[in-house]
Amino acid sequence: MNRTMITATNTLSQLQKQMDMISHNLANIDTAGYKRREASFTDLLVQEYRNQPSNALEPQNRMTPFNIRQGTGARLGQIQLILSQGSLKSTGRALDTAFTAEGQFYRVMVQNEDGSSAMRLTRNGALYLSPMSDNESMLVNSDGHAILDENNQPITITGNVKNFNVNETGLLTSEMYDGTSQEVNLGVILINKPQFLEQKGANLLGLPDNLAELGVTEEEVMTNLTGALRNQVGIQQGALEQSNVDMSKEMTDLINVQRSYQFHSKSITLADQMLGLVNGIR
Repeated sequence: MNRTMITATNTLSQLQKQMDMISHNLANIDTAGYKRREASFTDLLVQEYRNQPSNALEPQNRMTPFNIRQGTGARLGQIQLILSQGSLKSTGRALDTAFTAEGQFYRVMVQNEDGSSAMRLTRNGALYLSPMSDNESMLVNSDGHAILDENNQPITITGNVKNFNVNETGLLTSEMYDGTSQEVNLGVILINKPQFLEQKGANLLGLPDNLAELGVTEEEVMTNLTGALRNQVGIQQGALEQSNVDMSKEMTDLINVQRSYQFHSKSITLADQMLGLVNGIR
């Protein structure tokens, strides 16, 4: 296989990953609280041919590197999570909430298949009550995962709820029919380094299992907004945040990726034809 085929094949596999990422963004354009991802490319190893005995023989004020460099393709350097604010859609539902500040997420508790639990993050503020007994309910998200308070504990509400009120700092007040009320602070996390977050499925984000090996701590990646930091929380009741996916931009990126894919596929075809011509020479 000649060098052209190797270079094109290396890049094709990475373009396929970018195409999958764009498709994932488009598929979640109507998912509340979804944050789009954006890919950037970097060069693979470059082979340098020293065709000059000395750099002193090169022309002065040269802007390009010395000698001849031949690349081996490109790869995805980074897939970045874009935390820009999405538009708000008014619903009028008391338990629908939307963040009005970037980088803030609710904490939810997810049960793994092995029975263990793990904390996940979401911007989807559609909350519900899941009955636990005749007089007790748990606050959950649309998938039934428990919403955590500022102390990382599931939020349970006792009594027959008449109305809910959520203020801009995330204080949830449950008003009962008997005139009593219950207050609890919704658990809110501020993300400082989104590049360390991973997709965990169902529009949930989480920390990687090998976080310590990456040289950072959980406290560096995220900040728990408690105490005086609660003033930084921005929540609007009766609304949901839409995804920050821009369809026009995603379609433009998709067309560019498809054209690059076709270009590299054509390179393999031309290289194969050239090899056929060479092998056919007598």
